[in-house]
Amino acid sequence: QVQLVESGGGLVQAGGSLRLSCVASGSIVSIGTMEWYRQAPGKQRELVASITSGGNTNYADSVKGRFIISRDNAKKTMYLQMNSLKPEDTAVYYCNANVWRTGIPGFYNYWGQGTQVTVSS
Repeated sequence: QVQLVESGGGLVQAGGSLRLSCVASGSIVSIGTMEWYRQAPGKQRELVASITSGGNTNYADSVKGRFIISRDNAKKTMYLQMNSLKPEDTAVYYCNANVWRTGIPGFYNYWGQGTQVTVSS
């Protein structure tokens, strides 16, 4: 079994910062690409940022220059540093990862339960 657990969400004023974490646990051999998604009320879930196992990153245009994705492979943890937050960043943020489990060949996709980020104006 694999679990992804996000933390670090909360309420912050516009212009402020938050740092999200996503910790993977379970019978894990390897973790491939990890991603942050977000879903605002009434909107579709959207990709915010991604990072490969080698550290290559990509960002949605809406967060470029403000958010930084990183990971610590030894700790099986991914981070999202969110700076200069705007009210439109308000959403539930989800962790997504491709994981190779012990005894099961191939990468499988897993989601966390999400963490709420609310940015007040």
